[in-house]
Amino acid sequence: MNSYVPPFKYNARIVSLVAEVSELVGQVTVFDGLDPNPVLRRENQIRTIHSSLLIENNALTLDQVTAVLDGKHVLAPPRDVREVQNAYDAYEAAAKLDPYSFDDLLSAHGLMMDGLVKHPGCLRSDGVGVYAGDVLIHAAPPHNVLPQLMGDLFEWLCSSNDHPLIKGSVFHYEFEFIHPFMDGNGRTGRLWHSLLLRAWRPVFAWLPVETLIHRSQQEYYNAIMAATNAGSSTPFIEFMLGTIHKALVGVLEQQEGQAQLESDRMATVSNRLQPYGGDRDAMVMSFLSKQGCATVGDIAKLLGLSKDRTRAVLRDMAQRGLIVKVGAGRATRYELSE
Repeated sequence: MNSYVPPFKYNARIVSLVAEVSELVGQVTVFDGLDPNPVLRRENQIRTIHSSLLIENNALTLDQVTAVLDGKHVLAPPRDVREVQNAYDAYEAAAKLDPYSFDDLLSAHGLMMDGLVKHPGCLRSDGVGVYAGDVLIHAAPPHNVLPQLMGDLFEWLCSSNDHPLIKGSVFHYEFEFIHPFMDGNGRTGRLWHSLLLRAWRPVFAWLPVETLIHRSQQEYYNAIMAATNAGSSTPFIEFMLGTIHKALVGVLEQQEGQAQLESDRMATVSNRLQPYGGDRDAMVMSFLSKQGCATVGDIAKLLGLSKDRTRAVLRDMAQRGLIVKVGAGRATRYELSE
């Protein structure tokens, strides 16, 4: 059994937050089934990369990050562009990385910092400190003890019976305290925390730590400093759990709002259909309510009709004011009428 245990203590607030966050995660269903959608997955990944690099003072906007990953030329510092490209490679590899493997963490750092530091994916061989301007606020442990420190941390991570929410936060703080690399510690630590949470519940693939921290960046730094001053990661655990709790509440409120809008919209559809009583009309309008718009081919597949017959059905529905035709030729789409 691992003899090393990072210093932290449970308190009433932490116990309560773990229970509440666990319950909220169980209630969140809005992201179910989204992972196979490559467009949504990529958009989420771009937002995550942008958030994490903003914390590191990368100057690129969200649109510029998107352009870089689309292979377009962006007028920006070459290092900032390289950081985006590297981060994308690291996040693309994330699904194959084991968050309980030290070797995989080294591989992730290697991808994240390729071309940005002399020895990406290797523990530092020199001293390093964290500065606020010209003031040293944290002197990281000497480089010669890094293998022992990181070995102990991963051994604890793999053997601990603590809740994954606790383990992720403790690991995140301890990693930043150790500062095992010359550069890239922040972005690598945040990525690893996200992977640990994602291994517990898939919803964290869509609610990444990086985005949450960017929204509360100064509080994040304050929590790290409070933990360092206390000699315990307890203040940082409280901060992270509180941040995750707030984000999940926001997701549920958004989900409830969307559900109400959908309910209201379907009620309107139902009222429109009452004079006609057509099951086929209901199928088409329900489909358009969910999709927003659709082509003749999409609706033909839905109804099991030929395209010519489907056009006649859609023309009739448009004449009755149930749907509207948008565009012409191959660009033709059908939408619900306002």
